[in-house]
Amino acid sequence: MNPVFTIKNCYGCGVCVLACPQKIIEMILNSDGFYIPHVVNKDKCTNCNLCMDVCAYLDNQISPQKYDTKSYAAWSMDEQIRRECSSGGVGFEIGKQLIQNGYKACGVKYNAAMNRAEHFIATTVEDFIPSKGSKYIPSYTLSGFEHINRKENYLVTGTPCQIDSFRRYIRKLKIEKNFVLLDFFCHGVPSMLMWKKYTEIIVKQTGVIDFVSWRNKKNGWHDSWVIQAGGSNLNYSSPLSKGDLFFKMFLGNICLSKACYKKCKYKYNQSVADIRIGDLWGAKYKDNKDGVSALLVLSEKGNDVISQLNHCHLEEMPLQTVAEGQMKSSPSKPYIYPLILSALKSRKTLHEVHTCLRIINIPKRIISKTQRIFNKKK
Repeated sequence: MNPVFTIKNCYGCGVCVLACPQKIIEMILNSDGFYIPHVVNKDKCTNCNLCMDVCAYLDNQISPQKYDTKSYAAWSMDEQIRRECSSGGVGFEIGKQLIQNGYKACGVKYNAAMNRAEHFIATTVEDFIPSKGSKYIPSYTLSGFEHINRKENYLVTGTPCQIDSFRRYIRKLKIEKNFVLLDFFCHGVPSMLMWKKYTEIIVKQTGVIDFVSWRNKKNGWHDSWVIQAGGSNLNYSSPLSKGDLFFKMFLGNICLSKACYKKCKYKYNQSVADIRIGDLWGAKYKDNKDGVSALLVLSEKGNDVISQLNHCHLEEMPLQTVAEGQMKSSPSKPYIYPLILSALKSRKTLHEVHTCLRIINIPKRIISKTQRIFNKKK
């Protein structure tokens, strides 16, 4: 039997849906709040195995890149773009340049009506504007991927696992030359169950949500972990520095996808994309308030794109400097993970869920503190 029938947890990239010639696979949210493939008619399966061939989740390795990685500190020289983007604005500048050169861009935007992040196709620079800024929730890829014309040129952006499967797909079809692939340093993706509980908090203040932003540099780049939302009543603003629950649970690795804990092989510089971007955290720019992008060039095609990037400041630096603050390995799954998911599935509010987690973690904190005291006395 085809393994896609039995997958309960995967990257949720949706590329198997594109590959299936019978069109019998769809993407759904599973009970834990993550996208997975669902076969709607098993009887029509011809066992062609194309869904398996393009699945990065089923392969423990990534395809090695035959290119010496180049690493840069980078930022847009357009002050507005740099201000509105999460780090230095280089991702938007790359999309802008490629669109102006005849490409289309498949990026990610927040859909307020559906309360989700989703891929979409931009044909103009103006169309591409909603892609600005990070979206720290799972993206529904098919809203963009299914509208890609294989004969046209595209920039495709996504998480490293989404890009890995997409690379396998276009390689299978022998159309890689039509695509530039861009991923980013990925922390992981949290459960949509947590996000939906979080938006219940927002709605009480804003009314119907019109927009959401996950990063805001009003107080500087290093204090930009701020969720802002607007609605029919008032605006909402909640920074991590004041205990924002979404960021505490997301950055605390409390409720990520199981694949993020066990099956992520894309940390640091491990990527099959042409270009990788992110925040250049670390000592070099610790006093910078405007935002600096970490930029890795991973292929000859990526190098061609970057060499034509006229509206950005680029400074080549060692990988150790550019990726200093990035994760080098996958996070550990918390021992209370099943209890976390159970609480998120309950009728408890997110505040109640977080309070329960703190209570459950008290014995572990006491043990850790006791161990630290004991070690100091040695």
